[in-house]
Amino acid sequence: MKILLLGGTTEALAIARQLPAEACYSLAGLGRVPQDLPCQVRVGGYGGAAGLATFLRAEGIELLLDATHPYAAQISHNAAQAATSAGIPCWALRRPGWQAGPEDDWREVADWRELQTALAPFARPFFTLGREPLEHLNEIPDHQFWTLRLLDAHPSTAQAQIIAGRGPFALDAERTLFAQGNFDVLISKNSGSAATQPKLQVARERGLPVLILRRPALPAVDREFASVAELLAALAEEIP
Repeated sequence: MKILLLGGTTEALAIARQLPAEACYSLAGLGRVPQDLPCQVRVGGYGGAAGLATFLRAEGIELLLDATHPYAAQISHNAAQAATSAGIPCWALRRPGWQAGPEDDWREVADWRELQTALAPFARPFFTLGREPLEHLNEIPDHQFWTLRLLDAHPSTAQAQIIAGRGPFALDAERTLFAQGNFDVLISKNSGSAATQPKLQVARERGLPVLILRRPALPAVDREFASVAELLAALAEEIP
């Protein structure tokens, strides 16, 4: 069976390591490109749903696997639409989100506008949203100093420190970072990843509020899986 796996997450890489040689692991190209996989690797986009559907037909793909980030909604919508257009099934790994505990102070926001309003009382926010805050560095209020953690390095500014970091993050290292940065609020997506969960524990320990960006709605697909193990077990039944 020819499989195309849309990845870029830790779980996607774990799946790719179990795929046969004729399968293809597809990456957008923003992170590291693995060189030791048994399957093929493709880096780059497709040109939306139509372009992806064309690729699926041209390559004779029989199953599309969507193991992208929970917040990569546009890619997931393109995948579902392209699979339907190409007449093949689409399976998705849908990582469960984190759940707040009784000692957590989580405040959900829908978008950047709501986030700006919720941020107003704070002075030293710590952003773990990815690249989006880079577009707003010229909007930082005078009373705030931002710290941004991204996958790749960017120059800092007078009102923002930008640090490069890639999970998994150790709990003690997160404790040190929070203490050094004197953060008074954490901003995060609800990615549900164990690799980045320690920041939430540190926020809880320090009594800090967490502004959580709401998860986007994702499209219906033929089959959904909550874990890599479940998806691989289903694949084992399909691959001769």
